[in-house]
Amino acid sequence: MVAPPGIPEPGPRYERGAHARREMFDALRSDADNTRHPSDGGGRAWVESSRAARASGHGQWTLLYEAGPHGVAVGGRILLQVSPFWHWSTPQTREPRAPGFTTVESLAEGVELAAETLDQQLLGIEVGGRALGPGERIRIVYGAGEAGARADRFAERESRFFVAVDGDGDGVREWIDESPAVDVAAGDAARLVLHLPAVARPGEETFLTVAVLDGGASAGVDFAGEVTFGDRAESVSLADTLVFTGAEAGVARVPIRVDAEGIVRVEARGPEGLEGISNPMRVSSEAPRIRFGDLHGHSNLSDGTGTPEDYFRYARTAAGLDFVSLTDHDHWGIPFLDARPELRARIRRAAEAAHEPGHFVTLHGYEWTSWLYGHRHVLYFDDGGGPWMSSLSPEFETPEQLWAALRGKPAMTLAHHSAGGPIATDWSIPPDPELEPLTEVVNVHGSSEAPDSPGPIYAPVAGNFVRDALNRGYALGFVGSGDSHDGHPGLAHIGSASGGLAAVVAEDLTREGLRRALQDRRTYATNGPRILLDVKLAGHAMGRSLAVASLGDEPGLVVDVVGTAELDRVDIVRSGAVVASAEGEGRSDLLISYPVRALRAGEYVYVRVVQRDGGAAWSSPFFLE
Repeated sequence: MVAPPGIPEPGPRYERGAHARREMFDALRSDADNTRHPSDGGGRAWVESSRAARASGHGQWTLLYEAGPHGVAVGGRILLQVSPFWHWSTPQTREPRAPGFTTVESLAEGVELAAETLDQQLLGIEVGGRALGPGERIRIVYGAGEAGARADRFAERESRFFVAVDGDGDGVREWIDESPAVDVAAGDAARLVLHLPAVARPGEETFLTVAVLDGGASAGVDFAGEVTFGDRAESVSLADTLVFTGAEAGVARVPIRVDAEGIVRVEARGPEGLEGISNPMRVSSEAPRIRFGDLHGHSNLSDGTGTPEDYFRYARTAAGLDFVSLTDHDHWGIPFLDARPELRARIRRAAEAAHEPGHFVTLHGYEWTSWLYGHRHVLYFDDGGGPWMSSLSPEFETPEQLWAALRGKPAMTLAHHSAGGPIATDWSIPPDPELEPLTEVVNVHGSSEAPDSPGPIYAPVAGNFVRDALNRGYALGFVGSGDSHDGHPGLAHIGSASGGLAAVVAEDLTREGLRRALQDRRTYATNGPRILLDVKLAGHAMGRSLAVASLGDEPGLVVDVVGTAELDRVDIVRSGAVVASAEGEGRSDLLISYPVRALRAGEYVYVRVVQRDGGAAWSSPFFLE
């Protein structure tokens, strides 16, 4: 295949990418190239009856499958793929008393069925006796035994029981057009989560986000009761109580105004031991606005939990974010979105419906899921979004081809989980300075910053950390984001060992305002908590490229941090090594000044904050010229 004009021809496959997962790429490419029989993917399926479950609860679901116009041949298969994410029971036919026990029944005389577990959450049902004819049906009862079947760990709407058909029995399957969906309800109220804006002006009315969540941080709990706010200074105007009637699904916004400058936190208590404390809010007439957002996450349209609409709703009403992007995979999960324009259109509609410039910004995006060069998410900053250029396509197989196709568009790419699992980034390819000025240094997979990082990524690759990329001379600012698959953008760290947030310094809360701030590297990263961090070198803000000659003989590095918990330490990182640390001494705030001597062109300096509870933040580096 010849590349279109302006798109580089792909080089020899695997020319680079020493850490590439070639077997994964080849399997996906082979599947895409397979010829499907007309009976593959034929028919329809639906839920006949159910004993519904709450998150992590047990239920029973009865499905009917009806063969399509080409039927299913003897030796053909109907496959039930229960969501392989978040602990659904694997369908099994051997142990009636164990979770996931599943029965299959032919409703067509003379058709015999043989069912067996093929893989995680995957049941294969082979047709025997005679072909299953057009319109003939089979019944599947998932959770037929006394233990039922365990549902998703997280609440979600439209959780799919994916059904595929290998109609001629050649081993090539295709998903039916519309697999049946069920809802999983939230559990009992278990968490009280409060969020304030990071920065507010004296006398400005803003909002406190209050969310009552279940134990897995899912929203939508059935909650009625009174939440009482704790003691506060006279300068803070806030209602004493908030009453939930049960109609709010556990989320609300409460007006708050603070007239005096300083750091404000709000404490609250609810019934049955519910309690929470907000992130710190800096009230200042001069401090730059810090916006917290999540630039990377997934819905159940690829390999995550919940609908796109619920993803954006959670980001605003439960997590209290300022901005968010849903970046579902191009060619991963079920189904593959690079072949489903109607589902991509649904994501775009959901993003536009939730977008409210000045209050809550949504960015269009997707994940370029390359198993050769590492995963990157693509962000678009215009109102319509941009094209999805599949990592499986020969035209967009390499990062260079992707960047060439994005050139001139209001777009940006970010490498993530770059130091290790599930696949490391190929740092032998220099990031495009225009289209990739930042990197996602932390997410649910852990930190890719450095081997000595708090909560390092699993399966790390030596020499492939972000600090190693900086040592190559790449000028990359830092953000965190969730890479959440649990439907909880902004709060992925509650349900997982790590999470991530992007802190962006931007007065203008619009798509264009965020694009300018990200392009200028006016950013820092956290692994979930909303830590306030301001770092200056000789008066210059973090992320800047600075001429050494303009800094003087001994420029001062000033760090102002306000944590969400007691600080363990603040590390100063210079050109590959921690050169100094300041102990937290049991405080949650720290202001330090550190002289940086004998700086040379080509060096970089950044700050890492570590809390005693495992929370962490990383400033974007200063780059010396």
